[in-house]
Amino acid sequence: MKHFKNLLEKINPLTQRLGAGVNPIYYFKKMCVWINWKSVINYLNKSLVVSVIVLASIVLIGAGYYSGYSRGTETPKNIVIKGVSNIETGAKEDFDFSIFWQAWDLLKSNHIKGAELKDQDLIYGAVEGMVNSAGDPHTVFFKPDDSQKFVEDIQGEFGGIGAELGIKDDFVVVIAPLEDTPASRGGVKAGDKILEVDNKPLLKADVNEAVKKIRGEIGTTVILTLLSNGNKVSHDISLVRETITIPTLKWEIKNDDIAHVQLFSFNEKAPYLFYRAALAIMLGDMKGMVLDLRNNPGGYLEVAVNIAGWFFEKDNTIVSEQFRNGEEVRFVSNGTGAFKDFPIVVLVNKGSASASEILAGALRDNRNIKLIGEKTYGKGTVQDMEALKDGSQIKMTIAKWVMPNGYIIEGNGLVPDIEVKITEKDIADKKDPQLERALEEIQKMINK
Repeated sequence: MKHFKNLLEKINPLTQRLGAGVNPIYYFKKMCVWINWKSVINYLNKSLVVSVIVLASIVLIGAGYYSGYSRGTETPKNIVIKGVSNIETGAKEDFDFSIFWQAWDLLKSNHIKGAELKDQDLIYGAVEGMVNSAGDPHTVFFKPDDSQKFVEDIQGEFGGIGAELGIKDDFVVVIAPLEDTPASRGGVKAGDKILEVDNKPLLKADVNEAVKKIRGEIGTTVILTLLSNGNKVSHDISLVRETITIPTLKWEIKNDDIAHVQLFSFNEKAPYLFYRAALAIMLGDMKGMVLDLRNNPGGYLEVAVNIAGWFFEKDNTIVSEQFRNGEEVRFVSNGTGAFKDFPIVVLVNKGSASASEILAGALRDNRNIKLIGEKTYGKGTVQDMEALKDGSQIKMTIAKWVMPNGYIIEGNGLVPDIEVKITEKDIADKKDPQLERALEEIQKMINK
């Protein structure tokens, strides 16, 4: 009987650890492995009484497991998940993760297309749902195939219509149509809500899915169903897809001595292009500048800080990043300050976002420079890309931006000092009342 004594000594601590929601089959299998079945047979041959005792013991042990299991769970069904590894990595004990596997089993077993469901797609769907539960439209899960698209958006050239998209009020919206692209030429405006793509509704506020549907083969047509601000009726716009090169900067002379500088993106090309424009402006004996940040959806924070260095003396606070632990990182000007005393006004609209809002806000906070136009988008958080082990990524909000005067951009935007709207009639007549007002204000400053 020493084999059964050893067996019971091994089982006893297991019965003590068995808790609510733990599958007893796992332990029962371990018990079966430990049993020396050859010895059992020998004992059975020697004594029927012994065999009865052994069988009774096994029954009692099994009953003990069953009793503990019944008390620990309301659903006595055992779900076996095949082909999934690392399911215990980072597991916690203060929530019931079994409902995840129960839902998995229901889908695979009962859904009409359950046999077609791919395990990896279910995992990605669960991760995406977990990320979305943060309630932050800027925190996004990218499958491996989506990561390349994100890199293309930041760095350079891609096929599409040329519009920066975002999420607002649970809609996919146009943050800004990019300069000289199908979107801007076709009449897409900042703030337009995208309801359908090619007559297929966008069922959820998901920028990645919207971009996938909008992009396509160069030269093909895509139809967007848009709802513009203030309108109750949607309208369709047909756009032909092109290879999109993100524009950066252009400038021209207005009223003989005023530089109108349009900065379309804070991409990696912007510092050098602004440097070239700045030299030309200074050599051209300009008297003032209209810095036009309308429909500039942002870009790299470091680029915005670099360009800000032209307008301030060293060590002026441009913006601060505030993290969840209270840590704060301050970004300061560190440039030539060549335009620190230069008369300037800034044009903004609802397509001005992120880095645009940082530069515009810093100019107003530190130099009382007037903002003219419309309220900005209100994107004022910091995202970081974290790679997962299979090449998928999570773009995650890790901090918020705080302006020099303590103002929070996120969700609020910047309200202009002088509000000027552009109407549909202005667009049809090719008029720009915002720029006209900005030139008037600059002229007043020059004439002082």
